[in-house]
Formats: sequence, structure tokens, C-alpha cells
Amino acid sequence: MPKQIFINLPVRDLPKAKAFYEAIGAVNNPQFSDDTGACMVLSDTIFVMLLTHAKWASFTRKPIPDSHQTSEVMLALSADDRAAVDALVATAEAYGGKPDVNPIQEYPFMYGRSFEDVDGHIWEIFFMDLSQMPAQ
Repeated sequence: MPKQIFINLPVRDLPKAKAFYEAIGAVNNPQFSDDTGACMVLSDTIFVMLLTHAKWASFTRKPIPDSHQTSEVMLALSADDRAAVDALVATAEAYGGKPDVNPIQEYPFMYGRSFEDVDGHIWEIFFMDLSQMPAQ
């Protein structure tokens, strides 16, 4: 069985966060969702668990940072091509996200952009063309 990743993120407004992730292509798995959390499926192996602050607090004693003010984590997700990178960032912006919070990365072998979700979590979306990697 391939390894899976479950990314847990604290959210202030669960319905708003769920709608944002659905807009950028995630599908809700109701089997693992309730009024305190939503399991958003990005692929067969990538899941984003959106957790209310109360639910989040049940897992850790650490305070929840204000992700709009501090950097907690940057999550990188690959895309099929440059157009898909641009389209995902544009969709994120259209649904309340903030585009290009980090510098755009443009190299012969890689193109990447970023956005903040509605809670300030940073996602980097990138396309890599390994045939363009410089020889070592």
C-alpha cells in the first residue's frame, strides 16, 4: 500500500474552509467529516483534515498561530503543467485566497507559485519538467 499523508490544519470557519478546498479541487469525504472537521481528498494519497479550533485543541496543548501573521508551514503540491499552476492559483484567489504570497519560482526545469488559503496556510503549487534539469 502506498504511503498516505494527512495534513491537519486548524480553521476558523469550517464551512468557509471546506468550500474553499472544494473550489480548488478537493472532494469532501463525509465518512471522516462532521461539524468539527472535514476530510478533504486531494488525491488517492493526499488528504487535508480541516479542524475547528476546538477540535484542534483536543490534539495539542500548543497555541494555534495566526497564520495570517506568522509562518507555520508551507505545503507544496505538484501540478501537471504551468497552466495548471496558474489556474489553481487563480481559483484560490477567486475563492478568497491570497495569490503569490511567496516569490514566483521560474527556472528552466520548474515553475511555481503560491497562495494562502482563507486561514492563511501557505500552499506552493509547482510544475517540474525533469527533462530540463541541468546536468551535474
